[in-house]
Amino acid sequence: MENEKIIQLPKVELHCHLDGSLPMEIISSLLGRKVKKEELQVRDDCKDLAEYLEKFDLPLSCMQTETGLKHAAKAFLKSLTQDNIRYVEVRFAPLLSVNEELNCTRVIQAVLEGLEEGKKECGIYYNVIACAMRHHAEEDNLQMIKAARNFLGEGICAVDLAGNEAAFPMENFQELFKKAKKLELPFTIHAGECGRVENVIKAVECGASRIGHGIALRGHQEAIELCKEKGIGIEMCPISNLQTKAVASKLEYPMREFLDAGLLVTINTDNRTVSNSSIQKEMEFVQKNYGITDEELISMTKNAIHTAFAKDEIKGELLKILKEV
Repeated sequence: MENEKIIQLPKVELHCHLDGSLPMEIISSLLGRKVKKEELQVRDDCKDLAEYLEKFDLPLSCMQTETGLKHAAKAFLKSLTQDNIRYVEVRFAPLLSVNEELNCTRVIQAVLEGLEEGKKECGIYYNVIACAMRHHAEEDNLQMIKAARNFLGEGICAVDLAGNEAAFPMENFQELFKKAKKLELPFTIHAGECGRVENVIKAVECGASRIGHGIALRGHQEAIELCKEKGIGIEMCPISNLQTKAVASKLEYPMREFLDAGLLVTINTDNRTVSNSSIQKEMEFVQKNYGITDEELISMTKNAIHTAFAKDEIKGELLKILKEV
């Protein structure tokens, strides 16, 4: 697909972290100083996930007040117009902004207020996925999930599990997601980003309807079949995965394998600012490196619509917009 056509393609993003995707201008404005690119973006020769994660300290420091959260969320949504995004599910970890002044409910409210203000100006549909963090105590994560549950259908669409997957495997979180299921909260889970396919299998078994990254499915036919059978969405983030060394080289990236196996693959940025990415860039990247056809780009956009945690009328509207292309 020519660049121009990719620009015009209406896009949907399902795996995008708010703190890793704040526009540079809003961070500068909230910090009261001009922020340099290298403070927020990883270099092309990024060594590993640990180096990648260092870039989150600065944006997170801007998200410790209601004003900061609100302005950050609004600026984030408005920045998506450049990428022709029509619907986004943005995720963030409310507990990382909780402090003496702000409880979990207020943190979520502030983000939703900012997004709503942004939507009034740019018209992009949004939903929020609240992330439990692997390194937090189960009790704290459960309280956050309960707080998020109060906003289900009112801006919150699902919960997630994020953080250091290698140090905190999926076995540790079975109980937490049993409780999320009881609360009738849909969820996606970061799994298989660090090379352990068991995390993906356990996430699916405990009820995740989507998997963040899922790279570890590579070469595991039975696990791939399980995800295909259950219609699990696979949220792939090619540029970020190469930067964090989730795969050793471009050649090892399993997008082609997953598509050929009939998995519901979607294209995402993960962290727009940290990775210096956009859906347009990701699409151009996979076409150039993996022989992804124009039809497959459209098909992955349809996968994103079908596996989104959105209301049916929004899905219908998005499919209609896509048909008009």
